[in-house]
Amino acid sequence: MKFKRVFLVVLDSLGVGEAVDAINYDDTGSNTLGHIKDNYDLFVPNLKKLGFLNTINMDENNNVEAYYTIARPTNPGKDTLIGHYELVGIQNMVSFKDFSQSGIPSDLIERIEEYTKIKIIGNKNAIGTDIINELGERQISYKTLILYTSNGSNIYVAAHEDIIPVAKLYEYCEIIRKITLQEEWKVGRIIAKPFSGKPGKFKFTNEKKEYAITPPMGSILNSLKDNNYSVISIGKISDVFNGEGISKIMKASSNSEAINKLSDIMEKNFTGLCFCNLPSFDEVAHKQDIEEYGRLIEEFDVEVPMLLNRLNNDDLLIFTADHGCDSTCKEHEHTRENVPVIIFSRSFKEPKRLDIMESMANIGATIAENFELPAPFIGKSILDKLK
Repeated sequence: MKFKRVFLVVLDSLGVGEAVDAINYDDTGSNTLGHIKDNYDLFVPNLKKLGFLNTINMDENNNVEAYYTIARPTNPGKDTLIGHYELVGIQNMVSFKDFSQSGIPSDLIERIEEYTKIKIIGNKNAIGTDIINELGERQISYKTLILYTSNGSNIYVAAHEDIIPVAKLYEYCEIIRKITLQEEWKVGRIIAKPFSGKPGKFKFTNEKKEYAITPPMGSILNSLKDNNYSVISIGKISDVFNGEGISKIMKASSNSEAINKLSDIMEKNFTGLCFCNLPSFDEVAHKQDIEEYGRLIEEFDVEVPMLLNRLNNDDLLIFTADHGCDSTCKEHEHTRENVPVIIFSRSFKEPKRLDIMESMANIGATIAENFELPAPFIGKSILDKLK
């Protein structure tokens, strides 16, 4: 074992340029980080030292404190599940259903109404805060469920907690999850989104809950847990994998909350993996707010020295992403992009640019080899390159 603790941090949606097959997704020219930098005066001195900005063009920088490169996506699709699956060595060659363009099929709506005994309103691609302020009063008046999608393989289920208690909303989501396991309706995630407040001031609560599909195969998470290593989930990681391979769950609904919990975990003595998702990037990206996205990156940059200072000499820290979400390329949609890979350890002698990873799964394969576990189904380890 080279590293006792590995910290894998996903900067949700922060892609760094079109993938080789971006044309198949109508995403030619997409570059989330590059276009943010083009349209916002990005000041990230700490990330810059790690080679983060060099991942945009993969230019060489010998004056860096981390190994840096990009990884290409190979699983088809560009949603949360697909990206996270690939990072830990899961191959999933059939994309989940995406209703963001056509709307949820009428026969599925009818089936949901039949089994839940409640009427459905909404059924469109929307930003959550917008749709609850548009339909919240109607949901309250008629005691309905608001269903909507948000670019990707998901169905959001929203209701005011005073009208439909949170526990009841979860029950409805469990019913919808069972219905959508059928192939013609198989979406990746059903997401409960309770909200509160008065008309004009509706807001989501912290009781969001996701119901994902169980991964189609085991991953390095399962291997780690089965061999008595810690697998600590921060943010939505456990939800993404439906709890598979997770030994400890820590909820976090924002970047700041996730970073605080990551910082706390860094103070603990464990052997294994801490897998953390920073969700605020993706949430802001869907709102097409480039300035706010830029500010979030800068806020994260301020936290980077604190995270590095908490690492021991035998720790490994990896920053990456799961997909892109270029606001200048697509309206509210994820984009098919390569992802940045920043690899840091205090023990590194000469960090530098690495060759491009042909799969995001190389990250998972590297973690597996570090803990002397079997290689995952996909991915090639680069552990021997980290010196």
